[in-house]
Amino acid sequence: MNTKSRLVPLLLAVAVVVGILIGTFYANHFSGNRLSIINTGSNKLNYLLQIIDNNYVDTVNVNELVEEAMPVLLSELDPHSSYIPASEAEETSEELKGSFSGIGVRFTVQKDTVNVMNVIKGGPSEKVGILAGDRIVAADDSTLIGMENREIMKRLRGPKNSNVKLTIVRNGHRQPLTFTVVRGDVPVESVDSYFMLNDRTGYISIESFGENTYPEMLVALARLSMQGMKDLIIDLRGNRGGYMQTAIMMVNEFLPGGQLVVYTEGRHSEREEYRTDGRGTFQQLPLIVLVDEGSASASEIFAGAIQDNDRGTIIGRRSFGKGLVQQPIEFKDGSCVRLTIARYYTPAGRCIQKPYEKGHGEEYENDLIMRYERGEFFSADSIHQQGPEYKTALGRTVYGGGGIMPDIFIPEDTTLYTSYFKEAQWSGLTIQFAFLYTDQNREQLNSFGSVDEMENWLRKQNLLEKFARYGEEHGLRRRNLMLQRSAPLFERSLISNIIYNAQDQAWRLQFLSKEDPAVQRALQLMKEGKSVPEAPAEEKGKDTKTAALDLQGIGEARPAVLNLHLAHLTA
Repeated sequence: MNTKSRLVPLLLAVAVVVGILIGTFYANHFSGNRLSIINTGSNKLNYLLQIIDNNYVDTVNVNELVEEAMPVLLSELDPHSSYIPASEAEETSEELKGSFSGIGVRFTVQKDTVNVMNVIKGGPSEKVGILAGDRIVAADDSTLIGMENREIMKRLRGPKNSNVKLTIVRNGHRQPLTFTVVRGDVPVESVDSYFMLNDRTGYISIESFGENTYPEMLVALARLSMQGMKDLIIDLRGNRGGYMQTAIMMVNEFLPGGQLVVYTEGRHSEREEYRTDGRGTFQQLPLIVLVDEGSASASEIFAGAIQDNDRGTIIGRRSFGKGLVQQPIEFKDGSCVRLTIARYYTPAGRCIQKPYEKGHGEEYENDLIMRYERGEFFSADSIHQQGPEYKTALGRTVYGGGGIMPDIFIPEDTTLYTSYFKEAQWSGLTIQFAFLYTDQNREQLNSFGSVDEMENWLRKQNLLEKFARYGEEHGLRRRNLMLQRSAPLFERSLISNIIYNAQDQAWRLQFLSKEDPAVQRALQLMKEGKSVPEAPAEEKGKDTKTAALDLQGIGEARPAVLNLHLAHLTA
């Protein structure tokens, strides 16, 4: 026992010496290339940051360096994987949430000043007496004049039940007015408009697919049904998408039970199918869906499910082409990564993601401009379908690899377009004039009880001449021949913006729908009872239900050219 006791310290000492010798050997062996022992993955990146932090010649904020590197790293994956800093994460997600905390106004910035366009009914600002047309010049003694939009939003939004003191300049009052507003919940409505186009056709415009879009749609459908709706047009033009699950629930209202809506699949995500449950209330309602190049993501899931199941007709122009599924992954600091984890496929098996090259995000973003330049907005013949062919339930041919191609193409009408009108639009002068005119005639405009009344009055106000003078005063050289040629476009733009400023988007869309070629074509089809596509001649007479069963399980944003309106923010 004594011998063993004496050997233990000796053995420990030998082990320590051997450890030192081995450590010295490896240290000397790799002294010129320390990174080689951690030459893989995240360890390498972490070690690089340590080297920079410890040895770089100047002081470096490593956190800022990481924030700048994250978007660049993700951009090398695909166009839709993205990093959202903590400072922007909440603002980015608010659009799809049902509400946010703010003062309850829609505003625009004109000449460096916050101008209230609309006061949200029942919101905090209405309760204290703020009116459309008011100028908000300060919040809590901090001037808002000349401030960037994002900073203005930070000043006006805030925690629920918190106070903000607003300084208001109002027409007819010599001195500024002061209001203390208690911030509260401000609803974010994604079903921005719904109304009857005639005595039987309902119209619903959906801005995005958010948390509350499905119940909002059900409310719209119920109210339109009470007004005698017998058929329906759903407008998804300019709808950039949102939550996939929301689109699935909405499609479920219109399809019979057991129909495939969409399925997803990825390298680490097994195929997952989403089918209808047969509980939809409007399975027999004649349906037409409007899309354009601004319709993306969840919009394309909705349109693709309707098209592939031959449930209704798709009218418009080729959609954006986003077929990638992002999963949000949050960090402890509030920042977020939206990582592409799968692709989604329409019922016929097509992935409508348009082609992209990793690391070439600029080309991807410019795709819509390239479509415009090659004439795709004006002629269906300019659209080159390069993706694989698939068949709908009726055997109609559809294509993958680049958006949803509508069943009926509606070109952009540029017959009355002139360089004078283009300059007026893109300079923002038509928008500025419309806001100024609304502000000067707000009492009169508020007196009308319908869109038609307001339109009739505006058409008698010589808006074209008034705008031409305003344009000259602000650097737009008058061109009488072009002014007359584009007169219908000018009137349409000016009147629609004035209606929007004085009332809301629903009134504006009611006015525009009268001359909207996509809406008018949809109404024609409804009148003729042709909202449901027909099978190709060679497929007629076949059992279409069998064809549908055979197909199940097959694997695999609009530029505002003629209809620009006043962009606004909500606080």
